[in-house]
Amino acid sequence: MAKAEQGLRLPKILYIETTNRCNLRCKGCILYRGNWEPDRDMSLQDLVMITDQLPALERATLHGIGEPLLNKDLSRMIAHLKKRNVFVLFNSNGILLDEERQNAIIDTGLDELRISLDAASPEGYKLIRNSDQFNRIIQNLQSFLRLQKERRAVTPRLSMWFLGTQENIAELPGLLRLAAEIGIEEIHLQRLVYFQDHDGYGVARREKTLRDSNDEALALINSSRLLAARLGIRFNASGLGNPLESVQTDCAAKLPWSKCYRPQTLMYITANGNVLPCCISPFATIDYSSIILGNAFESSLEEIWSGPEYTYFREQLQTETPLKCCRGCGVLWSL
Repeated sequence: MAKAEQGLRLPKILYIETTNRCNLRCKGCILYRGNWEPDRDMSLQDLVMITDQLPALERATLHGIGEPLLNKDLSRMIAHLKKRNVFVLFNSNGILLDEERQNAIIDTGLDELRISLDAASPEGYKLIRNSDQFNRIIQNLQSFLRLQKERRAVTPRLSMWFLGTQENIAELPGLLRLAAEIGIEEIHLQRLVYFQDHDGYGVARREKTLRDSNDEALALINSSRLLAARLGIRFNASGLGNPLESVQTDCAAKLPWSKCYRPQTLMYITANGNVLPCCISPFATIDYSSIILGNAFESSLEEIWSGPEYTYFREQLQTETPLKCCRGCGVLWSL
């Protein structure tokens, strides 16, 4: 279908996986079961080639599956995008956020840095992320905030992201108190994603989600909301709803996926160039080949954006039989 027929302009929002390598094997991450693609880092040349095709680009998220700080070109990528006045952010586990990288990140003008921290204690972190690096991460965050203050740097905005499961939700209030102690003013509660066509892996299983939470878990999330207000912390979900709405979204509602606006507004590109519907899709189906809509190293973004695979995907999203990756999703993911 031609671009004019599709009626869609190229997206202004880009998710680009700067690397799919990681220094952790977290129980809620796709890498826990093994990546779909070969290990690869995106190069600065790759990023320039891709983003040059998006003249109206406004926002770039430089993460996907993997730890962005492992990419040696990351700072130059950010600096290149900031010269174009693009809003730039990425998620990190914070382990590699040493003084050298802290200064480099501030120098680039990065707008937002999100730290994924699913626990408030070394023991809780070990349980979810199979790592003993909790104290190191906290020290890195403390030194980063001190450095920002010393340099009078207003960016990047720093936030914490908490993947809520039945196994770790009890640590949420502790994380709020820890954030207040460190000086971080924003925390997001993410809901657990699991394969809709498989039993899952690690903690990524339906029975580990908060979707069917008991009264105790719901009361804890609600009390955490009140605690955050008292501590002066912004407590949000990872989508457009509040934390309770996000973790309890009714996936059985009438075509909830049909309201998702990601297929019309953004493009997600992996480190190997594969274009996927969104960053959630690899976590939601074992049929990886079904979610590949093209490859940015083989075709132009315009050809992919208005091509047959993307067109079919958008059409199916308005039916009762979208791609499997969308069947457990809904509008609240569309942030």
